[in-house]
Amino acid sequence: MARAIWNGVVIAESDATIVVEGNHYFPPESVKREYLRESATRTVCSWKGVASYYDVVVNGAVNRDAAWYYPEPKEAARRIAGYIAFWRGVRVEA
Repeated sequence: MARAIWNGVVIAESDATIVVEGNHYFPPESVKREYLRESATRTVCSWKGVASYYDVVVNGAVNRDAAWYYPEPKEAARRIAGYIAFWRGVRVEA
């Protein structure tokens, strides 16, 4: 069971994550959406496509762009479409 934790709160929990380049991508239904806030940030990966970001917000503290996902990934990454990964201090325990 993988868990994403920030500021003492479990943000996501799943035994069905997909690991890509060392990052656990959590199924969308396993993420507690009340801790995510849409961000305008976008980045581009040469093989995965355009990534969108969320700020992680817990108990009033904001971790900007600490979660990302690929809403419409390129063919090579289609299995992670909509799955959410974390970084910037969000601890992922697997």
